[in-house]
Amino acid sequence: MTSRSFITSPCAGGLGKLTALPALGSGFLLLFAGVGTAQAADTTPAIDTGDTAWMLVSTALVLMMTIPGLALFYAGMVRKKNVLATLMQSFALCCIMSIVWMVAGYSLAFTTGTPWIGGLSRMFLNGIGAHIHNGVDAAFTLGADSPNATTMTIPESIFMMFQMTFAIITPALISGAYAERMKFSAMCVFSIFWSLLVYAPIAHWVWSPVGWLAGLGTADFAGGTVVHINAGIAGLVCALVLGRRKGFGQEDLSPFNLTYAVIGASLLWVGWFGFNAGSAVGANGRAGMAMATTQIAAAGAGVAWMLVEWLRSGKPTVLGVISGAVGGLVAITPAAGFVLPGNALIIGLITGVVCYWSATSLKHMLGYDDSLDAFGVHGVGGIVGALLTGLFAYGPLSATDANPSGVTGSLHQFMVQGEAVIVTILWCGLVSFILLKAIDLTLGLRVTPDEELEGLDMTLHGERIN
Repeated sequence: MTSRSFITSPCAGGLGKLTALPALGSGFLLLFAGVGTAQAADTTPAIDTGDTAWMLVSTALVLMMTIPGLALFYAGMVRKKNVLATLMQSFALCCIMSIVWMVAGYSLAFTTGTPWIGGLSRMFLNGIGAHIHNGVDAAFTLGADSPNATTMTIPESIFMMFQMTFAIITPALISGAYAERMKFSAMCVFSIFWSLLVYAPIAHWVWSPVGWLAGLGTADFAGGTVVHINAGIAGLVCALVLGRRKGFGQEDLSPFNLTYAVIGASLLWVGWFGFNAGSAVGANGRAGMAMATTQIAAAGAGVAWMLVEWLRSGKPTVLGVISGAVGGLVAITPAAGFVLPGNALIIGLITGVVCYWSATSLKHMLGYDDSLDAFGVHGVGGIVGALLTGLFAYGPLSATDANPSGVTGSLHQFMVQGEAVIVTILWCGLVSFILLKAIDLTLGLRVTPDEELEGLDMTLHGERIN
């Protein structure tokens, strides 16, 4: 099959009316629409400098979430002998995933192709500079050869980079589940294939104008399914396939330096404004609402986790409150541009309690070793947020001339959200399991018991903290 790219030069014509792709309900696609391949007009769509400036900032904020945010958050929660190896995972994945996205990931996720997967016409970012003249880029059209053609108000290079930062952090989130025991070589190979076989297809399903989950009406503003459920389920599968760390449940596996973790969580919180408010793809009112709901949900979840832990154990912990806040950030991600502040607080409060239960009681009940609660926080928080988006969505936030009611909370939308959650769990879980088993048969997944005992800093990287 010949792949058809839907990222093309701008069609001749002025900006159409402000609309959204009604089937998608994604903040990525609330764009200036109404310009298609069949339309003709007089002028080339212009870049909006305000939108462009905000998206440059948002892209930098999301990159900061991985390095140094997630790197420090995870490194602070492992033992001293594994701190450098944990930092290395996030930093190395930032490098590796940037190349994978440039070579093939972007093309697979954001060219038309089929409802199941994009094509390869944009490999190595082929054609991305074709419309730059005297240093000035033109607007580009998403889905120019599809019924949902939309004209962007930012350069394609920025859109590609913004999406790249999401493709970077998602496999890095998974590393929290297999911390302190996976081979570095196995991690690299798994992450590359997982990005191409799991992340890119699911991003296409949810965020492409022709994606099949988009066609069902899935509402995922900034990555509840694509990023967090995806990473959480992959993390759970990793934890189950690798098995528990040596001494799990018997020895002290407490964090080396929670100061690192607090700094990392704080950087994640600030960077999340780029993650969520940036998903409006413009400096507009929806971005402002997404910023407000993000702050409120994170605060609510942090307080909820802290209070439940306080009541149960008699002491509120630093690790607890930062974990709760991150859980709230996760849960509001799919909902940020669809809900009002009151419902954002409800989402945060519910998520704080549910994620506390999943990271403590559920994990111990089932006996799996999700080292840093990648599943307990990201997987469970993403599921809660995706489902509650279907109940609490406020129509006017996503309403357009083409879809005056917008995405509105209802039993039907809840069921649509549930279908997207189940599909994501099944595809991610199956492919992740197959990849892990294949790597285990070839490279081997896990370090030796002696290497694990000595610590990954020294055995894998020849370095240690003195």
